[in-house]
Amino acid sequence: MTQITLENLAHSYLPNPSKDEDWALKPMNMVWEDGGAYALLGSSGCGKSTLLNIISGLLVPSKGRILFGDSDVTALPTLERNIAQVFQFPVVYDTMSVRENLAFPLKNRGLPLDQIASRVAEVAEMIGMAEILDRRARGLTADAKQKISLGRGMVRQDVNAILFDEPLTVIDPHMKWELRTQLKDLHRRFGHTMIYVTHDQTEALTFADQVVVMYDGQVVQAGTPQALFDAPEHTFVGYFIGSPGMNLLDAKIDGDAAHVAGTHVSLAKGYGPLKGHTQIGIRPEFMRLGTGDEGLPFKVNRIEDVGHHRIVRGQVDGANINVVVPESQPLPADANRVIPDPAHIHVYTDDWRVDPARQERAA
Repeated sequence: MTQITLENLAHSYLPNPSKDEDWALKPMNMVWEDGGAYALLGSSGCGKSTLLNIISGLLVPSKGRILFGDSDVTALPTLERNIAQVFQFPVVYDTMSVRENLAFPLKNRGLPLDQIASRVAEVAEMIGMAEILDRRARGLTADAKQKISLGRGMVRQDVNAILFDEPLTVIDPHMKWELRTQLKDLHRRFGHTMIYVTHDQTEALTFADQVVVMYDGQVVQAGTPQALFDAPEHTFVGYFIGSPGMNLLDAKIDGDAAHVAGTHVSLAKGYGPLKGHTQIGIRPEFMRLGTGDEGLPFKVNRIEDVGHHRIVRGQVDGANINVVVPESQPLPADANRVIPDPAHIHVYTDDWRVDPARQERAA
C-alpha cells in the first residue's frame, strides 16, 4: 500500500498539442492517500481511463510526475509499480481452472503452496465461486469470467494499489450490488489503496470514501459523496450526482437576490458583483410546489411515481425543472409555482460555484 501523488500531470495523445482541446488530461495535482477507497467518476471520454492507465504505467504522461510514496515511478513499467489492475472486460486464462487463474499471481511471486491455497479459498468465497474452483474458465459466462478477473486483482495482499476500470460492466445488476459490498469489505479488512473508475454514480457513491469527478479532461471536484451532493463545485457535478440532478436556471444576481424569469428569488447570503454566465442551482429535493404568487412560475408536464417519492417534471421559463415530492405529501391539483429553499441555492458563474465567504475574504 502506498500514497499516490500526481504532480502537474497532463496528457495528450497528439505529438504536438497546441490548444486546450488537444489535451485528454489537463494539468492536475492530486494526492491519493495510503489506504483510501477512491472512485473516478465521469461520463465517457472525460479522461478517467487515461488517468488510471497513467497511474498503472500503461501510459507515460506527456507532462508531470507520478510518485508512489517518495519514489518517482513516472518512467517505470507496470510490473515494477507493484499494482493490480482489473479491466472493463474479463481477462482470464481459458485453459486454466478457476483455482489456477486465482492462484496465478501468487505462484508468480513464489508464495508457499499452503498460503496460496488459503488465499485462493478466501477470495473464491468472497466472489461466490468456491463451488466451481476446479471448473475450467472456458465455457463460463462473461460475468463469471469477470468475477475471476476481480478475484485475481484482489488475491494479492502486498500490492501498492488495486485499480478497477469499470469492472462491473458485464455483471448482472444483483451481482453488482454483491460485488460492491464485497469490495468495500475487502478494503475495510486489508486497507488496500483502491481506485475505481466508473460512469455510474451509484457504483461510485456506494464504493468510495472519496469521489473524484472528472469532466472534459480535468478534475472538477473531489470529496465525500455527501459533500458532492450538498455543495457541487461545478454545474457538471450538480447534474451528474443525484437522481434527478441539480436544477439550473439562468439568473441575474444582485446581492442577496436572484432575478429569474422576471421573478425575485431570495438567497441565503449576499454576493458581490459577478461576471460571466450566471446561474442558480438547486436540487429537486429542496424545491416545493405552490400556487399563487410565491416562487417561480412553473408549468407541470408530467408526474412520475417512483415508490418512496414522486418526481414532478416541468418548466420554468422554458428550462426543464424537476421537483421531488415525498410520497406522503399531497400534490396541489392547481400547482403553478415552484418555490426553492434559499438555504440550498447555489450560485454559479461560467459553471463554477461562487463561494460568498471567499468573495468577502477577497474583498
